[in-house]
Parts: sequence; structure tokens; C-alpha cells
Amino acid sequence: MADEHKQAEKMRDDVPSTIARSDDKAVRTYKKTLESAEETYGDGERAHRTAFAALKHTHEKVGDHWEPKDHKGPSDPQAAKGGDAARRGGDETAGGVDANASKQHLLEIAKKVGVPGRSRMSKDELVEAIQKANSRETAKARANEKK
Repeated sequence: MADEHKQAEKMRDDVPSTIARSDDKAVRTYKKTLESAEETYGDGERAHRTAFAALKHTHEKVGDHWEPKDHKGPSDPQAAKGGDAARRGGDETAGGVDANASKQHLLEIAKKVGVPGRSRMSKDELVEAIQKANSRETAKARANEKK
């Protein structure tokens, strides 16, 4: 375990800030998948999309960081398509929010990130509100990093 922590700490400078603020497993998942994808696709957007897709199977975005999900699997209908179908698009992504989670779980996340009026929202409205709250928290955290 100590070796895995040291490995993750070395990787933190090479991952997006939202992942760097996350647990060691999120850092390792993203970085190792990115390295593998770069060998296959080269250094570019496709490799980064692949790494984020892998991360979204094990973690969900909560505020300005990623937290482990209770269950593994795709986070939204777009991620469930995988491969070429996902790249072609069609469905909107949930921006790291686990749109496949229960409404109760989404209510808990909404409470964590301070979404007002959450108890009256539908599941889709909760996903959208959490996405917006996550974006605000990420922007705030990045602004503080620059200071």
C-alpha cells in the first residue's frame, strides 16, 4: 500500500487538477490508462478521453475532485456505449456525475455540493444541478491554485 501511495504522489503533477485532488486510486487509474492509451492512440485528445472514461467507471465527480463510486460501471448512457459508438456521440455525458446512480444517492451528492431545492428535483434535474455545482467548485479550486 505504501508503494501505491508513493506511486500516486509521483503522478499527481501529471494529471488534471480535479484528479490530483482525488484519492490515490483515481490518480493511478487515470495516469495508467492515459499511458496505455497514448501507446495506442498517440499523445492527444483521444488518449485523454479514454483515461477519463476509465476513471468514470470507478469514480464520480463530487465538487472539485473525484470520489470512488459504490458500484463500478459506466456513469451515463454515453459512457455505456463505449468504443466507437461513444466517440460518435449522440447522448450527452453527465460530466463525471454518476447519472446511473439512484435518486437517493444523487440527493446525497447534491447535499454535499450545496444544491438548493434538491428535494423537489427530478433525477435528471439533480444530475444537471450537480454538474453545475461541480463546475463552480472546480473553477473556484483552480482560481485558488493560481494565487
